[in-house]
Amino acid sequence: MKKRTLAVIAATWAALVILYAAPSALPESWQYRVYSPASALLWFVAMVLGPGVACSIMHEWIKRGRERG
Repeated sequence: MKKRTLAVIAATWAALVILYAAPSALPESWQYRVYSPASALLWFVAMVLGPGVACSIMHEWIKRGRERG
């Protein structure tokens, strides 16, 4: 159960980091708008609250794992 919880948290953080880094491929004129202080704050809030939300959504899988035939 602990391994599954850590897997969900790691996958959530990895997805959020990838989504935060993805706009770096945009032109420089867009980067200030994308990486504004407000969006950085929202990203930080998502990093803190996201794993809890993901764990609550994936609770049954974390608790039981795969159903065995």
